[in-house]
Amino acid sequence: MDQHWFALKVFYNRVFEVEEILSGRGLETFIPVTREQLKGEEFLRVKRRLAVPDDTRNDRKYIVEGPYIYKRKTIVASLLFFRGTVQDALQVKSDFERMLMVSSGGNLLQAMLYMTVDKKAPALIPDSQMKMFRMVCESGMDGLEFFSDESIVSFKQGDRVRVTMEGPLNGVEGYIKRIKKDRRLLVAIEGFVAVATSFIAPKYLEKVSDPKSDN
Repeated sequence: MDQHWFALKVFYNRVFEVEEILSGRGLETFIPVTREQLKGEEFLRVKRRLAVPDDTRNDRKYIVEGPYIYKRKTIVASLLFFRGTVQDALQVKSDFERMLMVSSGGNLLQAMLYMTVDKKAPALIPDSQMKMFRMVCESGMDGLEFFSDESIVSFKQGDRVRVTMEGPLNGVEGYIKRIKKDRRLLVAIEGFVAVATSFIAPKYLEKVSDPKSDN
């Protein structure tokens, strides 16, 4: 069966706990995060915590790389993407609706699957949009700014362009938008979220055809 990307709104921003559950089912997940290197007392505290054997806990908030420990911090609160079949998505939806997910601290884990406008099917996210969005989120670029789908309509839209400079953004496509009096490259997962890069010099951008105008 065909696989697609779907989105979940996770209540109380407990996305890492939901991520662990979905990963345990063999589903690919993606959460927009930044990484913050831990130092001092916090580093020692987390290091001691992670050193304690505990088969029931897989603390996904932290990443250990050699002698360093990084904390994952969500960029877009409560938003989690996962990839699977439509049947996988419907099963996830059913599980949360019946509130049969793992409880933590006495509170049930809750999430809502995003559906189509008519509420009859899970909302599918195009692979191309997810790929571009992930490339920007994982680029390590400074000055990224995130917007809800509703808020970006207030910004003036310009040409569709592709980034040509060497580096993690090479090949990314998006729209030039004037945001806060500055021309920014905006990459969106339509209906969910968008990310705007910091300024990219025009010489590193080439105009491409707009897929919307080709339809």
